[in-house]
Amino acid sequence: MKKFLFTTLPSNDLGLLTRSLPIAQELSKAGHTIAFSSPAKAPEKLIKDAGYENLVPKHPLYQIDKYSFWGVINHLKSQKYRDEYGNRLKFLYKLMRAIPRKFAPSTAEIWNMDHAAAIAGMMNSNFVQANCEAYEQLMLGFKPDCIVDFWNPFACISARLLQIPLITVIQADGHPHNKGLIWWKDPPKNLPTALPTINRIITGRGLKAIAKMEELNIGDLTLIVGTPETDPVQDNTNCIYIGPILWEKSDTVLPEWIQDIDPNKPVIWIYSGNPRYRKKGTVLDSDIILYASINTLGEEDVTVLLTTGHHELPKEFLSLPDNFHFSKYLPGLRTAAMCDLMIHHGGYGSCQTGLFTGTPQVIIPTFSERESNARRIASLGAGEFVLPKTTGDNKKEIDLTEFRTKVKLVLSTSAYLKNAQIYSNKLKTYGGPGKAAEIIENFAINKNYRTA
Repeated sequence: MKKFLFTTLPSNDLGLLTRSLPIAQELSKAGHTIAFSSPAKAPEKLIKDAGYENLVPKHPLYQIDKYSFWGVINHLKSQKYRDEYGNRLKFLYKLMRAIPRKFAPSTAEIWNMDHAAAIAGMMNSNFVQANCEAYEQLMLGFKPDCIVDFWNPFACISARLLQIPLITVIQADGHPHNKGLIWWKDPPKNLPTALPTINRIITGRGLKAIAKMEELNIGDLTLIVGTPETDPVQDNTNCIYIGPILWEKSDTVLPEWIQDIDPNKPVIWIYSGNPRYRKKGTVLDSDIILYASINTLGEEDVTVLLTTGHHELPKEFLSLPDNFHFSKYLPGLRTAAMCDLMIHHGGYGSCQTGLFTGTPQVIIPTFSERESNARRIASLGAGEFVLPKTTGDNKKEIDLTEFRTKVKLVLSTSAYLKNAQIYSNKLKTYGGPGKAAEIIENFAINKNYRTA
Protein backbone atom coordinates (compact mmCIF):
# COMPACT_ATOMS: atom_id res chain seq x y z
CA MET A 1 0.00 0.00 0.00
CA LYS A 2 1.09 3.59 -0.71
CA LYS A 3 1.16 6.86 1.24
CA PHE A 4 -0.34 9.92 -0.46
CA LEU A 5 -0.05 13.52 0.71
CA PHE A 6 -2.84 15.74 -0.67
CA THR A 7 -1.87 19.42 -0.90
CA THR A 8 -4.11 22.33 -1.86
CA LEU A 9 -3.73 26.04 -2.40
CA PRO A 10 -3.74 27.32 1.22
CA SER A 11 -6.82 29.53 0.91
CA ASN A 12 -9.76 29.65 3.29
CA ASP A 13 -12.24 28.09 0.85
CA LEU A 14 -13.79 24.68 0.36
CA GLY A 15 -13.62 24.41 -3.45
CA LEU A 16 -10.33 22.54 -3.72
CA LEU A 17 -11.14 20.38 -0.70
CA THR A 18 -14.41 19.23 -2.22
CA ARG A 19 -12.38 18.31 -5.31
CA SER A 20 -9.70 16.38 -3.45
CA LEU A 21 -11.67 14.57 -0.73
CA PRO A 22 -13.61 12.26 -3.10
CA ILE A 23 -10.37 11.00 -4.65
CA ALA A 24 -8.82 10.56 -1.21
CA GLN A 25 -11.85 8.58 -0.08
CA GLU A 26 -11.55 6.17 -3.02
CA LEU A 27 -7.84 5.63 -2.36
CA SER A 28 -8.60 5.03 1.33
CA LYS A 29 -11.11 2.34 0.41
CA ALA A 30 -8.32 0.60 -1.50
CA GLY A 31 -6.21 0.52 1.67
CA HIS A 32 -3.81 3.41 1.00
CA THR A 33 -2.75 5.94 3.65
CA ILE A 34 -3.93 9.51 3.08
CA ALA A 35 -2.98 12.77 4.77
CA PHE A 36 -3.86 16.34 3.83
CA SER A 37 -2.05 19.64 4.19
CA SER A 38 -4.43 22.59 4.15
CA PRO A 39 -3.90 25.01 7.05
CA ALA A 40 -6.88 27.39 6.72
CA LYS A 41 -9.83 27.14 9.13
CA ALA A 42 -12.70 26.11 6.85
CA PRO A 43 -10.68 23.39 5.05
CA GLU A 44 -9.38 22.12 8.40
CA LYS A 45 -12.95 21.58 9.58
CA LEU A 46 -13.97 19.73 6.43
CA ILE A 47 -10.86 17.51 6.56
CA LYS A 48 -11.52 16.68 10.21
CA ASP A 49 -15.19 15.92 9.50
CA ALA A 50 -14.09 13.57 6.73
CA GLY A 51 -11.82 11.70 9.16
CA TYR A 52 -8.41 12.54 7.69
CA GLU A 53 -5.21 13.78 9.29
CA ASN A 54 -4.30 17.36 8.36
CA LEU A 55 -0.55 18.09 8.44
CA VAL A 56 0.11 21.80 8.86
CA PRO A 57 3.58 23.14 7.97
CA LYS A 58 5.56 24.10 11.06
CA HIS A 59 5.66 27.73 9.98
CA PRO A 60 2.64 28.30 7.70
CA LEU A 61 3.85 31.68 6.48
CA TYR A 62 1.11 31.84 3.86
CA GLN A 63 -1.38 32.27 6.68
CA ILE A 64 0.09 35.48 8.11
CA ASP A 65 -2.61 38.15 8.20
CA LYS A 66 -1.75 40.14 5.05
CA TYR A 67 1.94 39.67 5.94
CA SER A 68 1.64 42.60 8.34
CA PHE A 69 3.43 43.53 11.57
CA TRP A 70 0.39 42.56 13.62
CA GLY A 71 0.15 39.25 11.76
CA VAL A 72 3.69 38.48 12.91
CA ILE A 73 2.92 39.54 16.50
CA ASN A 74 -0.16 37.30 16.59
CA HIS A 75 1.97 34.35 15.55
CA LEU A 76 4.54 35.20 18.19
CA LYS A 77 1.85 35.03 20.85
CA SER A 78 1.22 31.39 20.02
CA GLN A 79 2.95 29.06 22.49
CA LYS A 80 3.01 26.39 19.79
CA TYR A 81 5.24 28.42 17.52
CA ARG A 82 7.42 29.78 20.34
CA ASP A 83 8.16 26.20 21.41
CA GLU A 84 9.09 25.19 17.88
CA TYR A 85 11.47 28.06 17.26
CA GLY A 86 13.04 28.26 20.70
CA ASN A 87 12.66 31.97 21.31
CA ARG A 88 10.78 34.98 20.02
CA LEU A 89 13.72 36.69 18.36
CA LYS A 90 14.59 33.67 16.24
CA PHE A 91 11.00 33.24 15.16
CA LEU A 92 10.55 36.96 14.50
CA TYR A 93 13.69 37.08 12.37
CA LYS A 94 12.60 34.10 10.29
CA LEU A 95 9.13 35.49 9.69
CA MET A 96 10.20 39.05 8.95
CA ARG A 97 12.68 37.85 6.30
CA ALA A 98 9.88 35.97 4.59
CA ILE A 99 7.33 38.78 4.53
CA PRO A 100 6.93 39.83 0.89
CA ARG A 101 8.24 43.31 0.14
CA LYS A 102 6.70 43.39 -3.33
CA PHE A 103 3.04 42.93 -4.10
CA ALA A 104 1.25 43.38 -7.39
CA PRO A 105 -1.71 45.78 -7.11
CA SER A 106 -4.82 44.04 -5.81
CA THR A 107 -7.21 43.50 -8.71
CA ALA A 108 -10.20 41.38 -9.65
CA GLU A 109 -8.58 40.82 -13.06
CA ILE A 110 -6.11 38.02 -12.42
CA TRP A 111 -4.85 37.12 -15.87
CA ASN A 112 -2.88 33.94 -15.33
CA MET A 113 -1.01 31.91 -12.73
CA ASP A 114 2.05 34.16 -12.96
CA HIS A 115 -0.06 37.24 -12.24
CA ALA A 116 -1.75 35.43 -9.34
CA ALA A 117 1.65 34.45 -7.93
CA ALA A 118 2.85 38.05 -8.10
CA ILE A 119 -0.25 39.26 -6.27
CA ALA A 120 0.30 36.60 -3.59
CA GLY A 121 3.83 37.85 -2.86
CA MET A 122 5.86 35.34 -4.85
CA MET A 123 8.05 38.05 -6.33
CA ASN A 124 9.85 37.91 -2.97
CA SER A 125 12.43 35.09 -2.93
CA ASN A 126 12.55 34.81 0.88
CA PHE A 127 8.79 34.29 0.96
CA VAL A 128 8.92 31.56 -1.68
CA GLN A 129 11.93 29.84 -0.13
CA ALA A 130 10.40 29.88 3.35
CA ASN A 131 7.13 28.35 2.16
CA CYS A 132 8.94 25.72 0.11
CA GLU A 133 11.13 24.92 3.11
CA ALA A 134 8.01 24.43 5.22
CA TYR A 135 6.54 21.96 2.74
CA GLU A 136 9.86 20.17 2.28
CA GLN A 137 10.07 19.60 6.04
CA LEU A 138 6.48 18.36 6.09
CA MET A 139 7.09 15.96 3.21
CA LEU A 140 10.31 14.63 4.70
CA GLY A 141 8.46 13.96 7.94
CA PHE A 142 5.48 12.19 6.35
CA LYS A 143 7.53 10.36 3.68
CA PRO A 144 4.78 10.09 1.05
CA ASP A 145 5.12 7.86 -2.00
CA CYS A 146 3.34 10.52 -4.07
CA ILE A 147 2.14 14.09 -3.73
CA VAL A 148 -1.36 14.71 -5.08
CA ASP A 149 -1.61 18.46 -5.57
CA PHE A 150 -4.46 20.86 -6.23
CA TRP A 151 -2.91 24.22 -7.25
CA ASN A 152 -0.34 24.71 -4.49
CA PRO A 153 2.82 26.08 -6.21
CA PHE A 154 4.96 25.68 -3.07
CA ALA A 155 4.05 22.00 -2.76
CA CYS A 156 4.72 21.39 -6.46
CA ILE A 157 8.16 23.01 -6.24
CA SER A 158 8.97 21.10 -3.04
CA ALA A 159 7.93 17.75 -4.55
CA ARG A 160 10.22 18.38 -7.51
CA LEU A 161 13.11 19.42 -5.30
CA LEU A 162 12.73 16.27 -3.20
CA GLN A 163 12.14 14.12 -6.30
CA ILE A 164 8.85 12.81 -4.95
CA PRO A 165 6.45 11.70 -7.73
CA LEU A 166 3.97 14.51 -8.34
CA ILE A 167 0.36 14.03 -9.43
CA THR A 168 -1.54 17.23 -10.22
CA VAL A 169 -5.30 17.71 -10.55
CA ILE A 170 -6.03 20.94 -12.40
CA GLN A 171 -8.65 22.97 -14.18
CA ALA A 172 -8.22 23.60 -17.88
CA ASP A 173 -7.40 27.28 -17.20
CA GLY A 174 -4.30 26.16 -15.29
CA HIS A 175 -2.82 24.24 -18.22
CA PRO A 176 0.22 25.86 -19.86
CA HIS A 177 -1.23 25.34 -23.37
CA ASN A 178 -4.24 27.55 -22.59
CA LYS A 179 -4.46 31.34 -22.48
CA GLY A 180 -4.83 31.58 -18.71
CA LEU A 181 -7.67 32.70 -16.47
CA ILE A 182 -8.87 35.45 -18.84
CA TRP A 183 -9.03 33.78 -22.25
CA TRP A 184 -11.67 36.00 -23.86
CA LYS A 185 -9.41 39.07 -24.30
CA ASP A 186 -5.74 39.92 -24.65
CA PRO A 187 -3.71 40.79 -21.52
CA PRO A 188 -2.16 44.23 -20.97
CA LYS A 189 1.56 44.70 -21.34
CA ASN A 190 3.98 44.70 -18.40
CA LEU A 191 1.96 42.57 -15.98
CA PRO A 192 3.90 41.93 -12.76
CA THR A 193 5.67 38.58 -12.84
CA ALA A 194 6.99 36.14 -10.25
CA LEU A 195 8.67 34.02 -12.90
CA PRO A 196 12.23 35.43 -12.45
CA THR A 197 12.04 34.74 -8.72
CA ILE A 198 10.77 31.19 -9.21
CA ASN A 199 13.39 30.41 -11.84
CA ARG A 200 16.18 31.81 -9.69
CA ILE A 201 15.14 29.52 -6.84
CA ILE A 202 14.54 26.32 -8.78
CA THR A 203 17.60 26.60 -11.04
CA GLY A 204 19.68 27.26 -7.94
CA ARG A 205 18.50 23.88 -6.67
CA GLY A 206 19.22 22.02 -9.90
CA LEU A 207 15.83 22.16 -11.64
CA LYS A 208 15.20 23.46 -15.14
CA ALA A 209 13.80 26.95 -15.65
CA ILE A 210 10.15 27.25 -16.68
CA ALA A 211 8.66 29.52 -19.34
CA LYS A 212 5.23 29.86 -17.70
CA MET A 213 4.04 29.50 -14.10
CA GLU A 214 1.41 27.07 -15.37
CA GLU A 215 4.19 24.56 -16.02
CA LEU A 216 4.28 23.98 -12.25
CA ASN A 217 0.76 22.54 -12.64
CA ILE A 218 2.00 19.72 -14.87
CA GLY A 219 3.04 16.75 -12.79
CA ASP A 220 4.50 13.35 -13.57
CA LEU A 221 0.81 12.56 -13.98
CA THR A 222 -1.71 15.34 -14.73
CA LEU A 223 -5.48 14.95 -14.43
CA ILE A 224 -7.96 17.54 -15.72
CA VAL A 225 -11.35 17.90 -14.05
CA GLY A 226 -14.43 18.17 -16.23
CA THR A 227 -14.65 17.15 -19.86
CA PRO A 228 -13.31 18.51 -23.16
CA GLU A 229 -16.70 20.21 -23.68
CA THR A 230 -16.85 21.87 -20.27
CA ASP A 231 -13.10 22.48 -19.85
CA PRO A 232 -11.34 22.68 -23.23
CA VAL A 233 -7.54 22.54 -23.49
CA GLN A 234 -5.81 23.49 -26.73
CA ASP A 235 -3.45 20.50 -26.49
CA ASN A 236 -4.15 18.04 -23.69
CA THR A 237 -1.44 15.55 -24.67
CA ASN A 238 -0.30 13.48 -21.68
CA CYS A 239 -3.26 14.70 -19.61
CA ILE A 240 -6.33 12.67 -18.67
CA TYR A 241 -9.88 14.04 -18.22
CA ILE A 242 -11.53 12.61 -15.13
CA GLY A 243 -14.96 14.28 -15.18
CA PRO A 244 -16.59 15.89 -12.12
CA ILE A 245 -14.95 15.52 -8.71
CA LEU A 246 -17.43 16.50 -6.02
CA TRP A 247 -17.49 15.74 -2.31
CA GLU A 248 -20.33 14.55 -0.15
CA LYS A 249 -20.19 12.01 2.66
CA SER A 250 -22.34 8.97 1.91
CA ASP A 251 -24.22 9.24 5.21
CA THR A 252 -24.96 12.96 4.81
CA VAL A 253 -28.61 13.96 5.01
CA LEU A 254 -30.44 17.23 4.65
CA PRO A 255 -31.76 18.77 7.89
CA GLU A 256 -35.34 17.98 8.86
CA TRP A 257 -36.54 21.57 8.49
CA ILE A 258 -36.09 21.35 4.71
CA GLN A 259 -39.02 18.89 4.61
CA ASP A 260 -41.31 21.78 5.61
CA ILE A 261 -40.47 23.82 2.49
CA ASP A 262 -43.50 24.65 0.32
CA PRO A 263 -43.25 22.30 -2.71
CA ASN A 264 -45.33 24.69 -4.82
CA LYS A 265 -42.73 27.46 -4.80
CA PRO A 266 -39.43 27.56 -6.70
CA VAL A 267 -36.48 26.70 -4.45
CA ILE A 268 -33.28 28.70 -4.94
CA TRP A 269 -29.97 27.80 -3.32
CA ILE A 270 -27.58 30.70 -2.76
CA TYR A 271 -23.97 29.80 -2.02
CA SER A 272 -21.63 32.70 -1.36
CA GLY A 273 -18.59 30.78 -0.12
CA ASN A 274 -16.44 32.96 2.12
CA PRO A 275 -18.33 36.30 2.12
CA ARG A 276 -15.43 38.35 3.44
CA TYR A 277 -11.79 37.31 3.72
CA ARG A 278 -10.76 40.18 6.00
CA LYS A 279 -12.39 42.96 8.00
CA LYS A 280 -11.48 45.36 5.24
CA GLY A 281 -12.73 44.45 1.79
CA THR A 282 -10.65 42.46 -0.67
CA VAL A 283 -11.23 41.77 -4.35
CA LEU A 284 -11.88 38.10 -3.50
CA ASP A 285 -14.88 38.79 -1.25
CA SER A 286 -18.27 37.32 -2.17
CA ASP A 287 -20.60 39.43 -0.03
CA ILE A 288 -21.98 40.93 -3.25
CA ILE A 289 -23.89 37.65 -3.75
CA LEU A 290 -25.58 38.16 -0.39
CA TYR A 291 -26.36 41.81 -1.13
CA ALA A 292 -27.82 41.11 -4.56
CA SER A 293 -29.89 38.12 -3.46
CA ILE A 294 -31.32 39.70 -0.32
CA ASN A 295 -32.26 42.89 -2.14
CA THR A 296 -34.08 41.09 -4.96
CA LEU A 297 -35.27 37.64 -3.92
CA GLY A 298 -36.71 38.79 -0.61
CA GLU A 299 -39.51 40.33 -2.64
CA GLU A 300 -40.19 37.25 -4.77
CA ASP A 301 -42.52 34.29 -4.19
CA VAL A 302 -39.67 31.79 -3.84
CA THR A 303 -37.97 29.81 -1.09
CA VAL A 304 -34.30 30.63 -0.60
CA LEU A 305 -31.67 28.39 1.00
CA LEU A 306 -28.57 30.40 1.92
CA THR A 307 -25.21 28.83 2.85
CA THR A 308 -21.67 30.17 3.29
CA GLY A 309 -19.53 27.02 3.52
CA HIS A 310 -18.85 27.02 7.29
CA HIS A 311 -18.25 30.80 7.31
CA GLU A 312 -20.00 33.36 9.47
CA LEU A 313 -22.66 35.56 7.93
CA PRO A 314 -21.51 39.23 8.10
CA LYS A 315 -23.47 41.20 10.71
CA GLU A 316 -25.13 43.53 8.24
CA PHE A 317 -26.87 40.55 6.61
CA LEU A 318 -28.19 38.93 9.79
CA SER A 319 -31.69 40.36 9.36
CA LEU A 320 -32.78 38.12 6.50
CA PRO A 321 -36.09 38.23 4.59
CA ASP A 322 -38.79 35.83 5.78
CA ASN A 323 -38.41 33.55 2.77
CA PHE A 324 -34.67 33.00 3.46
CA HIS A 325 -33.36 30.00 5.42
CA PHE A 326 -29.73 30.30 6.50
CA SER A 327 -27.36 27.46 7.36
CA LYS A 328 -23.57 27.73 7.39
CA TYR A 329 -23.33 24.44 5.54
CA LEU A 330 -25.61 22.12 3.60
CA PRO A 331 -24.47 19.09 1.57
CA GLY A 332 -23.94 20.48 -1.89
CA LEU A 333 -25.09 17.64 -4.16
CA ARG A 334 -28.25 16.93 -2.21
CA THR A 335 -29.09 20.62 -1.93
CA ALA A 336 -28.49 21.34 -5.62
CA ALA A 337 -30.55 18.31 -6.68
CA MET A 338 -33.64 19.55 -4.81
CA CYS A 339 -33.40 23.13 -6.09
CA ASP A 340 -34.73 24.81 -9.21
CA LEU A 341 -31.82 27.27 -9.40
CA MET A 342 -28.36 27.80 -7.95
CA ILE A 343 -26.94 31.28 -7.39
CA HIS A 344 -23.25 31.42 -6.50
CA HIS A 345 -19.87 33.13 -6.84
CA GLY A 346 -18.58 31.14 -9.80
CA GLY A 347 -16.26 28.78 -7.95
CA TYR A 348 -15.36 25.78 -10.06
CA GLY A 349 -16.81 23.29 -7.59
CA SER A 350 -20.12 25.14 -7.48
CA CYS A 351 -20.30 25.24 -11.28
CA GLN A 352 -19.60 21.51 -11.50
CA THR A 353 -22.16 20.77 -8.77
CA GLY A 354 -24.86 22.49 -10.81
CA LEU A 355 -23.87 20.66 -13.98
CA PHE A 356 -23.64 17.29 -12.23
CA THR A 357 -27.12 17.59 -10.71
CA GLY A 358 -28.60 19.20 -13.82
CA THR A 359 -29.47 22.40 -11.97
CA PRO A 360 -29.52 25.74 -13.87
CA GLN A 361 -27.31 28.51 -12.49
CA VAL A 362 -27.06 32.28 -12.21
CA ILE A 363 -23.53 33.30 -11.33
CA ILE A 364 -22.07 36.52 -9.91
CA PRO A 365 -18.34 35.89 -10.49
CA THR A 366 -16.20 37.76 -7.99
CA PHE A 367 -12.87 37.61 -9.84
CA SER A 368 -11.46 36.42 -13.15
CA GLU A 369 -11.07 32.69 -12.49
CA ARG A 370 -14.71 32.60 -11.46
CA GLU A 371 -15.69 34.72 -14.45
CA SER A 372 -14.00 32.12 -16.67
CA ASN A 373 -16.10 29.39 -15.05
CA ALA A 374 -19.26 31.48 -15.43
CA ARG A 375 -18.59 32.09 -19.12
CA ARG A 376 -18.13 28.35 -19.65
CA ILE A 377 -21.52 27.63 -17.99
CA ALA A 378 -23.23 30.30 -20.10
CA SER A 379 -21.62 28.93 -23.29
CA LEU A 380 -23.18 25.55 -22.52
CA GLY A 381 -26.61 27.16 -22.19
CA ALA A 382 -26.88 25.90 -18.61
CA GLY A 383 -27.04 29.30 -16.93
CA GLU A 384 -26.38 33.04 -17.01
CA PHE A 385 -23.98 35.37 -15.25
CA VAL A 386 -23.99 38.98 -14.07
CA LEU A 387 -20.67 40.80 -13.75
CA PRO A 388 -20.18 43.01 -10.69
CA LYS A 389 -18.03 46.12 -10.88
CA THR A 390 -15.19 46.62 -8.40
CA THR A 391 -14.72 50.12 -6.99
CA GLY A 392 -11.44 51.68 -5.89
CA ASP A 393 -11.87 50.52 -2.27
CA ASN A 394 -12.37 46.87 -3.35
CA LYS A 395 -16.13 47.11 -2.90
CA LYS A 396 -18.31 45.47 -5.53
CA GLU A 397 -21.43 46.89 -7.14
CA ILE A 398 -24.05 45.10 -9.21
CA ASP A 399 -26.98 46.03 -11.42
CA LEU A 400 -29.88 44.62 -9.39
CA THR A 401 -32.30 44.97 -12.30
CA GLU A 402 -30.07 42.86 -14.54
CA PHE A 403 -29.65 40.29 -11.78
CA ARG A 404 -33.41 40.03 -11.12
CA THR A 405 -34.13 39.75 -14.84
CA LYS A 406 -31.65 36.90 -15.36
CA VAL A 407 -32.91 35.00 -12.31
CA LYS A 408 -36.46 35.15 -13.68
CA LEU A 409 -35.25 34.24 -17.18
CA VAL A 410 -33.44 31.11 -16.05
CA LEU A 411 -36.32 30.01 -13.81
CA SER A 412 -38.90 30.46 -16.57
CA THR A 413 -36.99 29.12 -19.61
CA SER A 414 -36.93 25.33 -19.91
CA ALA A 415 -33.86 25.32 -22.21
CA TYR A 416 -31.55 26.07 -19.27
CA LEU A 417 -32.81 23.03 -17.37
CA LYS A 418 -32.64 20.86 -20.49
CA ASN A 419 -29.04 21.87 -21.24
CA ALA A 420 -27.96 21.39 -17.62
CA GLN A 421 -29.38 17.87 -17.71
CA ILE A 422 -27.65 17.09 -21.02
CA TYR A 423 -24.25 17.96 -19.57
CA SER A 424 -25.10 16.18 -16.34
CA ASN A 425 -25.46 12.97 -18.32
CA LYS A 426 -22.19 13.59 -20.21
CA LEU A 427 -20.22 14.35 -17.03
CA LYS A 428 -21.36 11.11 -15.43
CA THR A 429 -19.77 9.04 -18.21
CA TYR A 430 -16.23 10.08 -17.21
CA GLY A 431 -15.92 8.03 -14.03
CA GLY A 432 -15.19 10.82 -11.57
CA PRO A 433 -13.43 10.05 -8.27
CA GLY A 434 -13.34 6.28 -8.72
CA LYS A 435 -11.65 6.52 -12.10
CA ALA A 436 -9.25 9.21 -10.86
CA ALA A 437 -8.24 7.07 -7.89
CA GLU A 438 -7.71 4.06 -10.16
CA ILE A 439 -5.43 6.08 -12.45
CA ILE A 440 -3.49 7.48 -9.48
CA GLU A 441 -3.13 4.04 -7.91
CA ASN A 442 -1.85 2.51 -11.15
CA PHE A 443 0.67 5.30 -11.49
CA ALA A 444 1.88 5.02 -7.88
CA ILE A 445 2.26 1.23 -8.01
CA ASN A 446 3.17 0.53 -11.62
CA LYS A 447 4.23 3.96 -12.94
CA ASN A 448 1.49 3.34 -15.50
CA TYR A 449 -0.50 6.38 -16.59
CA ARG A 450 -3.46 4.49 -17.99
CA THR A 451 -5.99 2.05 -16.62
CA ALA A 452 -6.62 -1.32 -18.22
